[in-house]
Amino acid sequence: MKHPHFTTVGRALGIGALMLLSGCTLDVLTPKGDIGAQEKTLFLTALGLMLLIVVPVILMTLYFAWKYRASNTKATYMPRWAHSTRIEVVVWTIPCIIVAILGVLTFKSTHALDPFKPIESTVKPINIEVVSMDWKWLFIYPDYDIATVNQIAFPVDAPVNFRITSSSLMNTFFIPQLGSMIYSMAGMETKLHLIAREPGDYAGLSGNYSGSGFSGMRFRALATTNEEFEAWIAKAKAADNPLTPASYAALLQPSQYDPVSFYSSTPTGMFDNIIHSTMSGIAGLDPASCTPVSKNLIAGNN
Repeated sequence: MKHPHFTTVGRALGIGALMLLSGCTLDVLTPKGDIGAQEKTLFLTALGLMLLIVVPVILMTLYFAWKYRASNTKATYMPRWAHSTRIEVVVWTIPCIIVAILGVLTFKSTHALDPFKPIESTVKPINIEVVSMDWKWLFIYPDYDIATVNQIAFPVDAPVNFRITSSSLMNTFFIPQLGSMIYSMAGMETKLHLIAREPGDYAGLSGNYSGSGFSGMRFRALATTNEEFEAWIAKAKAADNPLTPASYAALLQPSQYDPVSFYSSTPTGMFDNIIHSTMSGIAGLDPASCTPVSKNLIAGNN
């Protein structure tokens, strides 16, 4: 007959496990691109190596606690025992070997998966400039003279080159199923290179808390065919909604859960200007005090 307390504890643990898993989508374990797949392999390999230590330690702890319990009169009682060379060799050698393996693995993978390292491909890359804002994402396509808010698109098998900055607080740019999270920082530029191998609608987010609207600071990444990508570009160009200084100033205002929007044109050098203006603190001031790139944005020139 089961003890009633065991049943209660079991139910509580089950409910707790479900609550913990309810917010876990496991996107990083279902990669859809080369970088994400390599990171998954690295994660599982490192986890397996660490479990070689963790699992035996847990099992031995339970075994020793059971064997040397006070009621077990058959266990050898050795109150003066203090040292065993054999045990010392085992408990130090095995972890050292595993740590050494992890060190080599981490060193090699760190360089192989460097987010600044371009992806080699015969396919023409797509260039996207990313600006994290409060609390939305602005994406600029310099080669197509368009911009979007909270949505990007790119063809399958085409490398995507991201240039990333922030107009305000620091955030992190992350598409879990494609891999590699990297910071966006005001006045600075970071880079990221990703590629998708399967068509899909992938979630993008920020992993760095940046205020009250952080929970809604999400975007969609659409991996499409070449034809679908061209249609998406055409849709943006047909929006008849140029990104002007006035509309950019409106985007700078904090807002939450912004819908996807398209801009049919952008000022030349806008991304570089955003970095410059953030560094200099001159955004929206007299054009006479701005650099040539800054003047283009403020004057609305293309």
